[in-house]
Amino acid sequence: MIGALRDIALRAVGAVGVLFGAATLAFAALQLVPGDPVAVLLGPATSASPEVRAQIVSEYGFDRPVAEQYLHYLGRLVQGDLGESYQLQRPVAALIGAATGPTAQLAAAALAIAAGLALLSALATAGRRPALRALATVAELVPASTPSYWVGIVLLTFLSFRFRLFPVAGDAGPAALVLPAVTLALPLAGVLAQVLRESLEAALAQPFVVTARARGIGEHAVRLRHALRHAAVPLLTLTGWITGTLFGGAVLVETIFGRPGLGALTLAAVSSKDMPVVIGVTLLSALVFVALSTAVDLLVTAVDPRLRNG
Repeated sequence: MIGALRDIALRAVGAVGVLFGAATLAFAALQLVPGDPVAVLLGPATSASPEVRAQIVSEYGFDRPVAEQYLHYLGRLVQGDLGESYQLQRPVAALIGAATGPTAQLAAAALAIAAGLALLSALATAGRRPALRALATVAELVPASTPSYWVGIVLLTFLSFRFRLFPVAGDAGPAALVLPAVTLALPLAGVLAQVLRESLEAALAQPFVVTARARGIGEHAVRLRHALRHAAVPLLTLTGWITGTLFGGAVLVETIFGRPGLGALTLAAVSSKDMPVVIGVTLLSALVFVALSTAVDLLVTAVDPRLRNG
């Protein structure tokens, strides 16, 4: 019991440390960005009198010392206040909340497709003939080494413009989600399939598999019920990398297919130097990473009980 409480406390301290570090780096980036924040607030080709500029500086606290700005910034974050967008003049939390749903939908669909393709490929080729394994490896390397924007353009060219099977842009209905999700999933599926195949082949060589086969258990049952559970552990540990890949790819994919979401919001904020929005998205990414890392740690120990004692 004491060990479990200590583990929970260490995880909580680590999570707070990651979020604090992300918030500090985001504030430092805000200070280092070149340009006049007042000009960003006013927008392009907009002039203002010195009195108006002084009022904006005082309202947003740009005239305060950096240390005071930092403490005020941390105080607002603790209260859940991410500030207000420079360009849109709306609370950052509301903007991120409205954009999170479409991005989460896209990421979940892409992850499901990638995991399904990787699982089928690994189960069909692990421990099989070398020629079949080599063919699958080549088929996986091609999408894994191809930029996602190029995959999206190819899919749009053939499946939207030529054959008109799916919408070109937007998010109207499930059909509009297919091409963006597949674009995001294909490069990811190639990497996941290779990792899962190697882990599955290592599991198939373990003594417990030989014992299961000696008991008369069929090959499909051996792979699905025994070997796959052990082979899934390295795959689960890649969740952090998968999350970063999905979010980074969403910026390009949502732009290519004209979908709303965090990617489109981040790209617009970076282009217009709307730093409160950029900081808010950065903190959200850190929070998601911490939550998923904790969930993966718990899931790995549930899949492989041998790791609990470790």
